[in-house]
Amino acid sequence: MPGRSLPYGGGFGESLSALIRPGRRRLFSKFGPSEAEVRANLAGEASADAALALHEARTEAEIGIEAETPVPRDLTAAAFFDVDNTMVQGASIIHFARGLVSRDYFRKTDLLEFAWQQVKFRITGKENSNDVASGREKALSFVQGRSTEELRRLGEEIYDEIIADKIWPGTRALAQMHLDAGQQVWLVTATPVELADVIAKRLGLSGALGTVAESKDGVFTGRLVGDILHGLGKAHAVRALAIREGLNLKRCTAYSDSHNDAPMLSLVGTAVAINPDADLRELAKTRGWEVRDFRTARKAAKIGVPTALGIGAAGGALAVLLGRRRDHAA
Repeated sequence: MPGRSLPYGGGFGESLSALIRPGRRRLFSKFGPSEAEVRANLAGEASADAALALHEARTEAEIGIEAETPVPRDLTAAAFFDVDNTMVQGASIIHFARGLVSRDYFRKTDLLEFAWQQVKFRITGKENSNDVASGREKALSFVQGRSTEELRRLGEEIYDEIIADKIWPGTRALAQMHLDAGQQVWLVTATPVELADVIAKRLGLSGALGTVAESKDGVFTGRLVGDILHGLGKAHAVRALAIREGLNLKRCTAYSDSHNDAPMLSLVGTAVAINPDADLRELAKTRGWEVRDFRTARKAAKIGVPTALGIGAAGGALAVLLGRRRDHAA
């Protein structure tokens, strides 16, 4: 969107960061929301604003309004899909990082260290509070001073090169089912919203709710608005978008592979576990949620080890990757 500044940029994010900066905890009473809850809410609101702005910026042809056989619209129902291990095999941010390595944004050793952080989380299934804090502050530091258009261009290139072949056909078919019913279909992910929107656009979906990086005049400042979109943040984003779009959440459906997305799954009328990790599979059984597993029998047998990345480990590992940008000679 050349020349356009999205509503989540500039002083908005900066003033919010000051409000919730460590040392200002006295602003929150012991009966009020925690800093993490405030960040999650800010992230959700910002994500909904950004998602709709990106959606509105598309041409009618891009979003299929002028299709030869238009589908009658269902104005109050929608579907929300997690991305990593749900719509895309593996973690989309890793695939993106691979593309950046091939373009000399990072060293291969940085990517290997990032991957090792994920392996450790898959084995332990535990999040580290230090990783969470580090990831929150540094996750998108590599784009500081770069344009939002550059990130989108890179996202388009890397999607076509790597991610396109990693879409789960079964999940894509479910998304198409909702589109054919005239419903909106949104991705919901911790991946940066610009990159998530590229995936949504390529798949012909309505748009994407993702992590919002603060930008001013189309240039990233290197800070996040609120926090990484995860857990409660995803639920806030879905609720905020539903309010803006006039959706009835009881008529909506959500899909995810991760127990971390329980808040989002619990928010809608129909929850479906896709390629679920062990905890989500158990939760789905308890609550009577449908389970769809598109993995091979061999892969499905490994669900005892958590398959979804916790945002703490992912955020910390991403900080390692993004915080070690290679300095290039002019």
